[in-house]
Amino acid sequence: MKILENVIANKNLLFTDASTGASTPVGTLYRSLGLNPVEKGLIFLYNDNQVSSIEVLLNFYGTAHAIAVLGQKLHPEFKERLEAEYRPKYIFDPSRDEVQGYSLKEFSETVKIFAKEGYQPEVTIHPDIKILLSTSGTTGVPKLVKLSDENLYQNAVSILQYMPILESDVVPLNVPINFVYGFSIFTTNCMRAGRIVCTDKDIMQKAFWDEMEAYGYSTLGGVPYLYENLNRIGFFRKDSTSLRYMTHTGGVINAELRKTIFNYCHEFEKQFFAQYGQTEAGGRMAYLTTDGLLEEETSIGTPVHGGSFQIDPETDELLFLHSSISGGYANKLEDLSTYEQPKVLHTGDTGRRGQNGLYYITGRIKRIMKLFGIRLNLDEVEFILKNELEGNTVVCLNGNDKKIIVLYDNIEIDPEIVKETIKNKLRINPQYVRTEHIESFPLSQNGKINYPLLQNLQHENI
Repeated sequence: MKILENVIANKNLLFTDASTGASTPVGTLYRSLGLNPVEKGLIFLYNDNQVSSIEVLLNFYGTAHAIAVLGQKLHPEFKERLEAEYRPKYIFDPSRDEVQGYSLKEFSETVKIFAKEGYQPEVTIHPDIKILLSTSGTTGVPKLVKLSDENLYQNAVSILQYMPILESDVVPLNVPINFVYGFSIFTTNCMRAGRIVCTDKDIMQKAFWDEMEAYGYSTLGGVPYLYENLNRIGFFRKDSTSLRYMTHTGGVINAELRKTIFNYCHEFEKQFFAQYGQTEAGGRMAYLTTDGLLEEETSIGTPVHGGSFQIDPETDELLFLHSSISGGYANKLEDLSTYEQPKVLHTGDTGRRGQNGLYYITGRIKRIMKLFGIRLNLDEVEFILKNELEGNTVVCLNGNDKKIIVLYDNIEIDPEIVKETIKNKLRINPQYVRTEHIESFPLSQNGKINYPLLQNLQHENI
């Protein structure tokens, strides 16, 4: 268990409960439940980023169990469907008082876990499967990515080659660990940093900033939508003295916001790492440092240490090679009997390699539409609009290959400017553009804008 071994080796690491300030050393927390290290099975860990969730994760990581890390706020029906498909031995879910077919077992004064009554193993889980994480695109199908300890360790080691983590760092778990980016933040910082603050507060809540001032957070992480919101509330206009660096993944940040972040970092001596990654590769696959924010505004940078990219000559799909590539997908318990790691990951993104050696994402294969025979990349249209609208959030959708649908949440945006921009930049008649104001964008569990939901809603209106 290389991840756990390296976490334990960071002997001065503390885990702090943000709400109470109580801290527990890593040496105490990881073996607090008295588990049998050779016991095998599957545990569903419904995470809320609180100390108890982290305690369960670390304790079970040191056993032969496979751990499915899921969001505690999942819809009850979705939880039931997942549990029916996988029939886990244990379920950790503080949000429920009972689970049919399970008895609540007290493992410690603070940790209670549901144990399956009359449990009999139905499938021999492949020994390489350690962590199961939901893909970021999951909207209703119980599709989990099978990750090994080696996958996660190799990805963490690659990240530590460029990430400036110090043993004095105080790191908030503001990104859920059931999201692969949050899990990656968790593992890398547990291996190097000094304190992990367990919090369920959102960056847009005042309570989070009170905690940041109280504990002196060294870093923040988030998806583009989070940084767009930080810009709105004026975060980049003043210094946060404890903050040393920020990280991002989940899509390209628009040019105007990149300029703002670059100027903030330059003025207040911070670092910013724009990153690209997928669950299927254990987290982070490429990175761009602060200096690249201005010169390479659409670049994902260079592959992480030990990894490489290729461009498929026929489809322009970006391919990734690294030892962190996962062992496939699972849709039900029986799928956990196998672990087959491919040499190449098909990302589903289209990309190109610049003459400077940096890589660029040009869109998603599924985000391509044909408007009366004209091939359009909706990600590129969205990027053009965001730049023209000074970094405001917009979402572009496919209107059955008949119209481009543009959604925006800032009431001050003039829809005529949207149509004129598309006309001037892309030479598309405004009659084929539909604009619509939306009160707020629905978000998925990982904090990204929920494109599949928006697309489905638009199909209902078309």
